[in-house]
Amino acid sequence: MLKKGGLGKGMAALLQVAEVADEKSSYFICPIEKIRPNRNQPRKYFAPDKLEELAASIREQGIIQPLVVTRKDDSYEIIAGERRWRAAQKAGLHEIPVVIREASEDAVLELALIENIQRQDLNAIEEAQAYRSLVEHFGISQEDVAQRVGKNRTTVTNALRLLKLPEEVQRDIVEERLTMGHARALLALENLELIEKARHEIFTRQLSVRATEDLVRRLKINPHPVQRKRPQQPDLLMSALEEQLQKRFQSRVAIRMHGAKGGRLEIHFGDSDELTRIIDMLDV
Repeated sequence: MLKKGGLGKGMAALLQVAEVADEKSSYFICPIEKIRPNRNQPRKYFAPDKLEELAASIREQGIIQPLVVTRKDDSYEIIAGERRWRAAQKAGLHEIPVVIREASEDAVLELALIENIQRQDLNAIEEAQAYRSLVEHFGISQEDVAQRVGKNRTTVTNALRLLKLPEEVQRDIVEERLTMGHARALLALENLELIEKARHEIFTRQLSVRATEDLVRRLKINPHPVQRKRPQQPDLLMSALEEQLQKRFQSRVAIRMHGAKGGRLEIHFGDSDELTRIIDMLDV
């Protein structure tokens, strides 16, 4: 377990390597097929459009900043730079510059987490998961995590709260279907059923963050609002009968039902001549 407070020695050494990674003497060109991603990489989602933009840049300018890797048997595991590695593959590169650093599993994990957080490469859920990994793996407090990543404790605490949301909501945030504003509003609902109800409303009605906040306030006051009854659809038989009578009399006809048995039949006319015509047809 790392000491609470400053960075571990392994971590500090790795950061020093990252700082000098652009010096020619500190890296070598490695076959891209010998490099593999870090299994503890906190970043799981790479936006395809952003990855394609980086690949286009790499095609034009190459990789400016080498990846930081560690030896794993006959291959190399990425410590920092998986996004560049993925983009390099898209760009068709066969070799890429890397910096090799021998380090413990703990040091590699800590750098992978902190490097991604500080670069702001993570979405909100991945960032929260990275904070949780630091807390659980190294047994440190949220305050210690905040100090290590250069954030205030409130930021870390609020981020960790996102992990209380249902998995489908977290996935919506990762894939940018819901914004952080929507997520913060949903956190005010502690009942999972209400969260799912609110989520459904957000997508069905395309609610803004402000409208979502209003919805959440209403659900907290009245979790089970009475659904307004929809007006009954006109009876199909009556509608068909109205249509037939209108064709027969060449006038507007309405059938008004009162309950299951009674009602009235209305035949509209525009002038006295039309009334006479209708009376003649009725043979009154």
